[in-house]
Amino acid sequence: MQDVTARPVLQLLGLTRTFSQGGREIPVLRGASAELYPGQAVALVGPSGAGKSTLLHIAGLLETPDAGRVIVNGEDCSRASDGERTRVRRAEMGFVYQFHQLLPEFSALENIALPQMIRGVGRRVAERRAGELLGALGLAMRADHRPAQLSGGEQQRAAIARALANSPNILLADEPTGNLDPDTAAHVFHELLGLISHTGVAALIATHNFDLARRMHRVLRLENGVLQEILPANVG
Repeated sequence: MQDVTARPVLQLLGLTRTFSQGGREIPVLRGASAELYPGQAVALVGPSGAGKSTLLHIAGLLETPDAGRVIVNGEDCSRASDGERTRVRRAEMGFVYQFHQLLPEFSALENIALPQMIRGVGRRVAERRAGELLGALGLAMRADHRPAQLSGGEQQRAAIARALANSPNILLADEPTGNLDPDTAAHVFHELLGLISHTGVAALIATHNFDLARRMHRVLRLENGVLQEILPANVG
């Protein structure tokens, strides 16, 4: 249950999106709406092909909806320029994908420090924060290892640390444990939930794993282009 006194950090209002394929118009989103609040992990579930990735891309200002609005911390970004969208993404958002996408030639510590340095943070401060995040995720002893030297679960934990490196207000994750075995997925997800609560980030996490979805604060189901909030206990 969200704190009713809190302001939503992300609002998706009446989003529509249609794709053309083989001369046919395929509606993916039909007025989808939702709000995200600080410190909440919100599951995004739905059948394959329902448009979960499209919704995340629009929420992350990587795609533009045909209609509707995306409001980030009170700022309407729906029709912002590419430069403005990039600015908001860098300032407000972190992204986690199914495959970690770590830079192979850099260590885990360097992968997490680099996004901070791109924003102008000094190397020493960036590396200190990177080390803190790795420690929080149980990877302190693996900080100097390159991605190829890490297990799948360790790689994904490093990717989560990288997404949180610049202290975003919003975390968007697309099947972040989908490439892991069930035990590893449960362990990584437990640590992710801990970081969400600790940092106060608002997280929207697309997943096909109903067990993980039931552990989140809220669940949104995307079906037939519409978002509907359901009780976590009713997932599945």
